[in-house]
Amino acid sequence: MPSNPAKLRVIWLQGITCNGNTHSFLNDPSLGTLLDSVEFLHHPLLPCTFTLQQLVKKLPKSDILIFEGAYSASFERAGMAMESLLMTLALKTKHIISMGSCASFGGIFKENDPEHISGIVFDKENDSGPLRDMRKKVITLSGCPAHPKWLSFTIDMIRFDKPIAVDEYRRPKELYAYLVHNGCLRNEYFEWKVDSEHFGTKEGCLFYAQGCQGPFTHGSCNKILWNEVSSKTRSGTPCVGCTEPTFPKRELFTTKTYMSIPSEMPIGIPKRSYLALAGAAKSFHIKRLEERLIDDHT
Repeated sequence: MPSNPAKLRVIWLQGITCNGNTHSFLNDPSLGTLLDSVEFLHHPLLPCTFTLQQLVKKLPKSDILIFEGAYSASFERAGMAMESLLMTLALKTKHIISMGSCASFGGIFKENDPEHISGIVFDKENDSGPLRDMRKKVITLSGCPAHPKWLSFTIDMIRFDKPIAVDEYRRPKELYAYLVHNGCLRNEYFEWKVDSEHFGTKEGCLFYAQGCQGPFTHGSCNKILWNEVSSKTRSGTPCVGCTEPTFPKRELFTTKTYMSIPSEMPIGIPKRSYLALAGAAKSFHIKRLEERLIDDHT
């Protein structure tokens, strides 16, 4: 293995996007070091070798093709239909990264046109995207937006020719094997059913009253912090499940319940076990936690 491998040739191609993943990438604290290891043949914002028009004309080979945004066959870039552009560049690259929830599963844009918009491999939970037959080339970095360090990790793994173990949606297990709930600082409140009724509080669980999707969402947001400082749940905002193919769900900030029992069990928890533990927890009043919650609200 070379100790100082050559720069990777990278193409960053955008589909239907809000640019969120591009801007997330620019906030990576290690961006300078990363840029020393890659050569952008094309990037929508950063200095690069080819303009979009030149890219479409030359259709060069690359080491990594990063696709940001939702896919639509008829959507055009520099006069070329995305169906032809994406397929041609995908055949000429070694690795493909679907960057963000829209590129991965269709995301928010799919909600506007579900028949014609999808991710590049997955259409929500089905592998029916345009690059499904090339899925072994694809690494999925879902998120709205994806954490910039997730991309840095993936590029470094490719650069040093290290294997990347992936789950059923081609997400790196090193990043997505965890649940957002696993690293949440509010887990004690979750266990004892002490709820927060408001956004922005430091105390209380956000699952029951605020619809937090942390117990159902794969991602290392509470382990690899945003700006190395915080996360949604640390700031008092519920997780919205943006790394999952089902994002965005309807009624984001509610947890559906039947007779005060969640309609969907947290991943890995049998319903019978959950009901037994929930019943026991509700019978206790943890004064220490309840007092902290009252203080936080006042």
